[in-house]
Amino acid sequence: MLTLDPIQTLAAGGLCLLGGYAIRRRLPLLARFNIPAPVIGGLVVALALLACRHWDVVPVRFDASLSKPLMIAFFASVGFNASVSLLRVSGPQVALLLALATFLAIVQNLVGIGVAKAFGLHPLFGIAAGSSTLAGGPATGLAFAPLLEQAGLAGAASIAMASAMAGIVLGSILGAPLATMLIERYRLAPKSSGADTPAARIATTTATDTGNEAERFQRTLKHLVLLLLAMGIGAWISDGVHALGVTLPSYTGAMLVGALIRNLDDGFGWFGLSMPSIERIGSICLSFFISVALMDLHLWELAGMATPLLVDLAVQTIIVVAFCCWPLLRLMGRDYDAAVITGGFAGFMLGITANAMAVMESLVERFGPAPRAFLVAPLVGAFLIDFTNAIVITFFINGWK
Repeated sequence: MLTLDPIQTLAAGGLCLLGGYAIRRRLPLLARFNIPAPVIGGLVVALALLACRHWDVVPVRFDASLSKPLMIAFFASVGFNASVSLLRVSGPQVALLLALATFLAIVQNLVGIGVAKAFGLHPLFGIAAGSSTLAGGPATGLAFAPLLEQAGLAGAASIAMASAMAGIVLGSILGAPLATMLIERYRLAPKSSGADTPAARIATTTATDTGNEAERFQRTLKHLVLLLLAMGIGAWISDGVHALGVTLPSYTGAMLVGALIRNLDDGFGWFGLSMPSIERIGSICLSFFISVALMDLHLWELAGMATPLLVDLAVQTIIVVAFCCWPLLRLMGRDYDAAVITGGFAGFMLGITANAMAVMESLVERFGPAPRAFLVAPLVGAFLIDFTNAIVITFFINGWK
């Protein structure tokens, strides 16, 4: 068996990423439905390893320890987009999307409990396969697994990981085709390329991405240092919050520091931020993170799960897709940005926010910019839903102790 260290694993992820782009260019169906290239490349490797597992062969073992800093770097770049001025423009939609996501998290738990009871299982099975892993993702699922086991659900961690992995795959695959269908069905398009909207005017800074090679190098270096600074200080914040007994995603602190730097720059112009530079670095980190995470996905762990889990996931997926088509699209404005938000919403309500961002990135690559979507969806999916979802999960756990 070939064992790859973190750097070699990252290099393999890069090859998978390039392979994903090559496959998407050669398969028009994948390009038409905007399946993200890192998802394609990562799943090809995961499926190949699943086939090898069938013959009791494990040809390679990855060390995906670098996927966490890549994830944190990406979400730090998202934090740089959280302008207070922009929030004033889109604040009502942030609140509305959070309310809708919280409502759907409650529905996910109710559906999970219903499926569990139908198969004669402990009701908390529905929580482990509900909002704790679908709306919350693997980190939230593992964080609540000990509480679920203490409350009487045996094997909560295994159930949570299987549900989370399946959700990541489903969220990656369904989000972009769903949004593409809505965009084409209702003939939606960016408004004047997004250039004259309030959100677009605030989302961009006065600094440009022009200049000679030396200037571009210095600009990129400056933004990389600012991103690393946000990650470093953010780690202290996340550790402090964790010490208080509050469970939040590890990238929350970095996002908050990124938002602080952005708003200081908006108010005083201290840093001269160029959002194209930040977004370019963040997009690279996102692509590598998704590619590495998916190629290290142990799909064979899904095969051993009981039928109730598969039934639950099928029902949950149908509900999320139906919810995105109606009422989510209408309530968010039934415009192009709303359609992009639905793709991201499906991504983070079934998988993780990185899935949502990959989906939305692939959509804007084809159809054009969606500045409002890239503020609203990340703010809700990255950490606001974690607060309300934790309350929802705790309520259900206490209700079935």
